Amino acid sequence: MRVTDEVMSSYQHMVSEITLIPGGGGVFDVVVDQGGECETIYSKHETGRQANDGEVVAALEALLPAGTLRYGT
Repeated sequence: MRVTDEVMSSYQHMVSEITLIPGGGGVFDVVVDQGGECETIYSKHETGRQANDGEVVAALEALLPAGTLRYGT
């Protein structure tokens, strides 16, 4: 849930939906849907580890237009 909290605290003004789908063995992927085009921005299955603090938000920010502000700024 930490990753969800990080995304929502930074970009809740831009998120229209978050869907959590349980997987086996604690493996999860973070997928961003950009108008029907889905892109995996983090995969525990591929990395073999939990995401570091801020890692998923940084990957999300790489997809956002330059100058996009975080929530509350």
